[in-house]
Amino acid sequence: QVQLVESGGGLVQAGGSLRLSCAASGRTFSNYAMGWFRQAPGKEREFVAAISRNGGSTYYADSVKGRFTISRDNAKNTVNLQMNSLEPEDTAVYYCAADRNRVVLSDTRPYTNWGQGTQVTVSS
Repeated sequence: QVQLVESGGGLVQAGGSLRLSCAASGRTFSNYAMGWFRQAPGKEREFVAAISRNGGSTYYADSVKGRFTISRDNAKNTVNLQMNSLEPEDTAVYYCAADRNRVVLSDTRPYTNWGQGTQVTVSS
C-alpha cells in the first residue's frame, strides 16, 4: 500500500490561489495514477483531477477545468494541485488518491488508496 499525506489547505478569499501537495510513501510512486477529490459539507465526494503515472496525461472535472492544474514529481513522490481563481463553491475537504491499476483517467471506479484530506475554505 502507498501512504498519502495532503498539505497546503487553508483559508483564501474568492479569486485567490492555493497549492495543495500530496506526499506519497511506502511503494513505488511512479506505479500509481493519482487523483484529487473533494467533499463539501452535506455533499458526496466528487472527482477533481487525475494524472497518469508518468504525468503525460491529465483529466479534469468540468467545474475546475481552466482553473486547476494537477502535476506530479516522481523523483519527489509528490502530486500537486494548483488552484487558481478560487470560488466559494470550491470550499471542501480535498483528498489525494492513488490507484496502481488505473489506466484510463476518466474511469469512475474507486481509487484504492486515500489520504486523510486537507480543508480548503474560500470566503466571498
